[in-house]
Amino acid sequence: MLIFAVIVVVSGALIIGALWGLYGRLPSWLEGNLLAVAGGALMISVVIELVQPAVTDSGVWITAAFALLGAVVFASVDYLLDEKLNADGGSGLLAAITLDGIPENLALGVALISGNVMQVAALAGSILLSNLPEAAGGAKEMRRNGASNKKVLMLWIGAAVLLSLAAILGKILLKNVDDAVISAINCFAAGAVIASLATEVFPTAFKRSNHWAGISTTIGLILALALNQLGG
Repeated sequence: MLIFAVIVVVSGALIIGALWGLYGRLPSWLEGNLLAVAGGALMISVVIELVQPAVTDSGVWITAAFALLGAVVFASVDYLLDEKLNADGGSGLLAAITLDGIPENLALGVALISGNVMQVAALAGSILLSNLPEAAGGAKEMRRNGASNKKVLMLWIGAAVLLSLAAILGKILLKNVDDAVISAINCFAAGAVIASLATEVFPTAFKRSNHWAGISTTIGLILALALNQLGG
């Protein structure tokens, strides 16, 4: 039952965030600060939950190679969406969440195998903190660029379903997989997350909340550290 609870919380945050973006009325500065908090939380969580274990299991070079691959894949897809397909207005954040979310949720499924409830809670909490404001910001931008509320909501529901499947597959298919494969998945996720933070999350947070974004990012980092200590 734990896996379903985690899926509901983490992937459900996308749907709740999209609803918030479409129908909520929070000030732009507050949304920017919440996004910065989420980015800070996810930034430290990537290092602690994904990168550090990969270095221990597979070494620095494998970790670096797959992290770079994840960053290159995300940046390439983001470039194609923005520059070639003109898919602006929130599609970048949707791509960010989906692309880094698939390996990220595979990693979450792997964490569920261990049965360490607090470790799972630490990773799931960081993903939730990121997904909620990112989905809200992406949905709002999509609506501003002419997409109907129904279309926007369906897109985010689709992303939530896809990421839920990734978590389930991670728990089922990767149960007996070698640690090196798990490390590669985690590193790819880490690279994609870092690229999305640099190109989508932090620029948006700064634009909306200006220099307060730096303080909010640090608050998010501290929250993720606290979650990690609970899972330790």
